[in-house]
Amino acid sequence: MTLYKHTQIGYLMLIITLAVLAFFAWAQITARAEPPSVDSGTNFAVTAIMTLVIFILASFISLQVIIDEKYLRLKFGYGIFKKKFLLNDIVSVKIVKNHWYYGWGIRLWLWPKMWIYNVSGFEAVEIIMRNERIYRIGTNTPSELEMAIKQVINT
Repeated sequence: MTLYKHTQIGYLMLIITLAVLAFFAWAQITARAEPPSVDSGTNFAVTAIMTLVIFILASFISLQVIIDEKYLRLKFGYGIFKKKFLLNDIVSVKIVKNHWYYGWGIRLWLWPKMWIYNVSGFEAVEIIMRNERIYRIGTNTPSELEMAIKQVINT
């Protein structure tokens, strides 16, 4: 049973992904209009790299947070990047604000040492695990996420 579910969309990442897609499409169209100057293997490699870049960018368009009876789960985009936390291992939770230079995506920040999962904005919920590892989960509804985690870990 799902106790909490929220999806945050990173609109800036969506715009960037669409802009890169448009640029790659333009580059492919103009390259095909020119006489071939390199072998087809190189063209295939360039197309494969462009596809991979779009695939990776698209995976960070949204962040879904799900809490069930046992786990706090994170899923970026279509699910290639996922993380789950055992609720019994969470010892504390609080609302925090990330600095602008922490960036977006999945980050390991070394001072203070923590993992950051974020797609947009600067608001986050920080959880500290039993093993003293720190994680920050970006969200546009921090009070709702904090309350949902507190309700589950306090029962």
